[in-house]
Amino acid sequence: MLLPLLLPIIYQDLDLVAINKPHGLLVHRSRIARDAQEFALQLLRDQLGQTVYPVHRIDRKTGGVLLFALSPEVLSALQTQFRENTIDKQYLAIVRGYADELGGIDYALENDRGKVQEAFTQYKTLAQTELNVPFGKHATSRYSLVLVKPQTGRYHQIRKHFKHIFHPIIGDRPHGCNKQNRLFKERWQMNTMLLHAASLTFIHPISSEQILIKAPLQSEFQRMIHLMGWSGLEEIRAFLPS
Repeated sequence: MLLPLLLPIIYQDLDLVAINKPHGLLVHRSRIARDAQEFALQLLRDQLGQTVYPVHRIDRKTGGVLLFALSPEVLSALQTQFRENTIDKQYLAIVRGYADELGGIDYALENDRGKVQEAFTQYKTLAQTELNVPFGKHATSRYSLVLVKPQTGRYHQIRKHFKHIFHPIIGDRPHGCNKQNRLFKERWQMNTMLLHAASLTFIHPISSEQILIKAPLQSEFQRMIHLMGWSGLEEIRAFLPS
């Protein structure tokens, strides 16, 4: 008999709990992912033996910080911070090509109801590498590690924005590069989307303290960081397991 999945808890107090959500795990049930049998909401509820309330969402294929409230009152206060964009969200991503050193992507996105909404993403390139792996008409393959700060919270915003600037995230389907995804799968047996919700910074709704939660990179992302030769980067060390 398979044992239930224990979710890695990276922060917990009387009002909040945060997990390092595995890549591929849905936050909760969804009509667009009927194949899923496990969900972070139910798994964490069973693990803690109490009701939990997801404060926000991250994509099924994205790993990293996922925050839950332990009461409706705390949930409401934190969701207000999210709506008002006072929560600092940082992601790490590996993208195709050499991204600019600094960038801002101001590109409106259409939601699932056909409404066009403004969307803005800032990013900083932390590292670049050129692998001696031919790709298409190129003799080598180039990649960038970017630190991403979305200023709005649209559906698949980061994924769509990096597609828009021609630096798709490795492992992303349908917004990525299928040829690159196939290269990573066939050459390095890598199926994970290389997008990680690295940290959240916010004001605790009860104590009024500033809270910083960091999620260590998960195994496949770590493996790709090593492949690219970026393991020694100062900016990466904070997100490697101790």
